[in-house]
Amino acid sequence: MPRPIDGGVKHLQVTVHVDDDYAPEFFELLADSSTIAEARLVDWSMTADDQSTLLYTVDGDPTAVAERAADTPGIESVELSETTAGQTYVLVVMRPLETPLFGAIHRASTQAGLIVRKPIVYRDGTMAARVVGDASALQRALDTAPDGVDVQIDEIGRLQGQGDEPVASLSERQREAVTAALELGYYDQPRGATHEDVAAELGCAPPTASDHLQKAEANIVHAVLDQFGGGE
Repeated sequence: MPRPIDGGVKHLQVTVHVDDDYAPEFFELLADSSTIAEARLVDWSMTADDQSTLLYTVDGDPTAVAERAADTPGIESVELSETTAGQTYVLVVMRPLETPLFGAIHRASTQAGLIVRKPIVYRDGTMAARVVGDASALQRALDTAPDGVDVQIDEIGRLQGQGDEPVASLSERQREAVTAALELGYYDQPRGATHEDVAAELGCAPPTASDHLQKAEANIVHAVLDQFGGGE
């Protein structure tokens, strides 16, 4: 049971764990596929009728997942973009109300006083999201989570300014790499840590840690430039 939320407008970081017996097949395809490192729900059109359109970005190979998803309950169609730098856009038309988990996302996205911020991240069998709203709306959303769904509140905080937006462009692994690098002093002057130190903290190879950091830094720079009109 999530802890009660005090009054006022809050910004929550939550992680959703779904029991195997209740997990929709499409959720498992996104969050637990051996061919996908991470999937992110980056935009959606939640309509009042029984169909919604969702846009995902996928790190990895979504081909087999798309083929299986097309035959899963609630999925009308799945279309893939060309893959660029290991990332593919996946456009999904679905009937979210046919599955409790996606029905809960649909209700939260259309509930007055509450906003589910993009992206929603699928990784390691879980779904992570940022939610903003007044305390009563947030509490209602938590209290009405469907059976088999455990919503863990990782952080409760105040709303930030534009500075938190660039972080939304990072994958979960890139965010972990940047966080580890900051904590270890990688960005200090003089530098207090190396790629090897970051890799040891993340449990991966140094070239992999370097790749995560370089992509994260590029994403942040592009996002900041876009915010201030400096992007192309």
